[in-house]
Amino acid sequence: MPTEVTEQKSDLASIEAPAKNKADATVGRDAETPQASPASKPIPQAAQRSTRRRRILWGVLGALVLAFAAVFGIPRIGLALSTVSTDDAFVNGHVTFVAPRVRGQVSRVLVDDNNRVHKGDLLVQLDKEPFQDAVNVKKAAVDTAQADLQAAQAAVRGIEAQARSRRWKLQQAIENVDNQIALLHARVAALKKAKATLTLAQQEFDRTAKLIVSDTVSRELYDQRQASLTIAQAGVVQALADVNQIRVSLGLQAQPEDSAGLDQVPPDLDQTFSSVLQAQADLIQSAADLGVLHSYSQSPKQMLEQFENLPGGIDRTFDRLAAEAPAVKQAEAKVETAKRDLALAELDLRHCDIVAEIDGVVTRRNVNPGDDVQVGQSLMAIRSLSDIWVDANFKETQLRDLRIGEPADLYVDMYGDTHVFKGRITGFTMGTGSTLALLPPQNATGNFVKIVQRLPVRIQLEGYDPDKTPLFIGTSVVPYVYINKAPTGPDAGKFLQSSMQSSSAAVSAARAPGVDK
Repeated sequence: MPTEVTEQKSDLASIEAPAKNKADATVGRDAETPQASPASKPIPQAAQRSTRRRRILWGVLGALVLAFAAVFGIPRIGLALSTVSTDDAFVNGHVTFVAPRVRGQVSRVLVDDNNRVHKGDLLVQLDKEPFQDAVNVKKAAVDTAQADLQAAQAAVRGIEAQARSRRWKLQQAIENVDNQIALLHARVAALKKAKATLTLAQQEFDRTAKLIVSDTVSRELYDQRQASLTIAQAGVVQALADVNQIRVSLGLQAQPEDSAGLDQVPPDLDQTFSSVLQAQADLIQSAADLGVLHSYSQSPKQMLEQFENLPGGIDRTFDRLAAEAPAVKQAEAKVETAKRDLALAELDLRHCDIVAEIDGVVTRRNVNPGDDVQVGQSLMAIRSLSDIWVDANFKETQLRDLRIGEPADLYVDMYGDTHVFKGRITGFTMGTGSTLALLPPQNATGNFVKIVQRLPVRIQLEGYDPDKTPLFIGTSVVPYVYINKAPTGPDAGKFLQSSMQSSSAAVSAARAPGVDK
């Protein structure tokens, strides 16, 4: 019996020893402990099962920790080693300010804040009545200018006819001078004939006068010969008067009968005669009205030859000169000016309808019906929904591996991990945020404390659909740029862009001048 009690005590001591971590002192205390009751025999088995459960629990917990680390920790470590990230990033985009191009009073406002609009939608309408009146006035000015043009063309046609007439008058004046010269030669010949007749009459009278003394001839024949002599003398006087009359009409001096230069005239008399010069001056004046300038040093015959040798003929030349006459050109210029003024008035009238230049959302509306607005006054702003990007401010120590074209995953706080946006780096700002601030730091004072600077990096969105997952300007973004993936797109692998990249907003907003809805 004592032997059995000793074995039970030793067994109890061996079971309680691991629980109390006092294996060396347990045996002594158990020797002094009174005999346990038969009801305490199941206690060692429960403690043993509890210890086994704890061990299994710790083992499972350790396996879960290892599995969690393998599933989530290793990818996180791989992501950290293959990407560059920052939490200093936000969504940015273009904003278009809506302003009137003409001064006027607002009659209607068709949109409000947060309204989505499309390019060409009517936003604000100004009172059109004064601009419509201006258009009517300009239309009347165009009609007046066109009537003046028709009058100028008619006047030029009259000048053309006058020039044609004066051209023939010049030719006629030259021909008249030539005719007078020919007539002068004829009159001189008549004078010579009259002189010859006078000489014959004188000889016959002298012979008759000698014979009348001896009554060889009759008194009647003597009287006839005397009358013939008188007639011949009168004929010479008349012929000389006719010659001098022609000379005087040609602007030459009268000459005596015995002068040898009665039929001598200057060789260029048909070019220097007063009537010819007058006809030439009239023709030069008509030509000047048609826009053709002639020199007075040009002879009349040279002018006529120039008219005869005109390219295309004189009729076509006069038609061309009539169309290019200064009066016609001036009237045409007035018509064009009036039309341009009308176009500007119509453009101002169209500008009364203020339309959206881009697709986007209306913000910052500050206009109401009845407001008197000025040119360039900001009425509202339109934020683009499609032409947006992410500005990520990376530390300067993170820029070593960043290049244009590297892909990026973008996590937007408003979507959490439910949606990952894709993008690529498109450029680096040429200056850190502090240098581009309104008051850049001055580090030459001696109180310099080095601070890690941040450089804005633009990340362009790819495959972005604003209708499904819209992004709002200013929302926070966490970009992860993959530095181990090959850059793609224009200027891939560079820090600086090689050429100017066309903006999608500029392309979408491009429109023909003067074309409005």
